[in-house]
Parts: sequence; structure tokens; C-alpha cells
Amino acid sequence: MAQNTNNSMMKDIQEVLLSEEKLQQIVQDIGAQISRDYEGKKLLMVSILKGSVVFMADLMRAITIPCRIDFMAVSSYGSGAKTSGVVKIIKDLDIPLEGYDLLIVEDILDSGMTLSYIVDMLKSRGPRSIRICTLFDKPERRMAEVKATYVGTQVPDAFIVGYGLDYDERYRNLPFVGILKPEVYGE
Repeated sequence: MAQNTNNSMMKDIQEVLLSEEKLQQIVQDIGAQISRDYEGKKLLMVSILKGSVVFMADLMRAITIPCRIDFMAVSSYGSGAKTSGVVKIIKDLDIPLEGYDLLIVEDILDSGMTLSYIVDMLKSRGPRSIRICTLFDKPERRMAEVKATYVGTQVPDAFIVGYGLDYDERYRNLPFVGILKPEVYGE
């Protein structure tokens, strides 16, 4: 970990939840499972921006079968810590979905409201299948019926940042996942 470059952000971290090494092991394990499950299929991985970009970059390198990627940007949080319940498509997919086995790659599955909306919308576009891969799962926060096929690990109901996860567009570049001090986000 580049401690010297992250010192200004480190003061806001209550505790390191997952080290850089642990994250890489989780990603390798998920990549191996996806490679087995999608062998011989037409895999299209869709990253939900911005939070999943770091996970997506590492995950696609851990997958050993041919795959395509695309990106979708949605907004449902604004700058606050709680979901607004309103989903806005900021960037839609570039690739038509017909005939693809779609794997939605998400950083964290908490309320499930955003993913539920995205899955329903993408189903109407004719993919062969749709599954969800999430690095982190917070099942106690679930408000919509959404289940991920691939889950890296469950995380506590705390505000976590790093490895793509942010608070108000900060902390995404931390190479680990840490719990943000409550005083930083005002709770």
C-alpha cells in the first residue's frame, strides 16, 4: 500500500476491512468461477459505473474465456450516504444485448433498488441470460428482491470506501476497503 500517497485519506478511515491482497484473492476466485460457468457461452460483462470500474478491470483480467465488456452509468445516490430511490440512466450500453449471456458487474449490492431497475430494463432487450456479480453484499440493507449469482464477500452495514467505492467522489483510489469514520459522512 502506498501509505505516503494515501495519508490524507487514511485519517478518515476507521478500520481497514479488506486488504489489497485479500481483494485480489476474492477477484481471482470469482474470475475462475465465471470462467467455468460461462465456458462456450457469449459472455458480455456490463460494469455499472463508477464504483465497479476497479473491480471490473481486475475481474476481466481474472477471466480466462473470451468476453466482451460494456459500461452503464446510473445515478441513484447524489452526494448523500443513502439511496434516493430514483434511478437515472446517465450512460446506456453501446452493444445490443440479443444473444448475449449478460453478467452485470457491480461493486456493492445493498438496497438492491438500482440493480432491480437495471435488470428489469435490460431483460426487455433480449439477452439469453442475466446474472449479477457483486464484489460486496449487504443483505440486511435489501429493499428489493435481487440476488447475485457471484458474491465476493458480505460486508457489515457500515459505510465502506476504497477499491472503487466512494463517499462524495472521494476515496475510490484507495487500494483496500475501509470503514469510513461516521463523522466524515455526518452520522
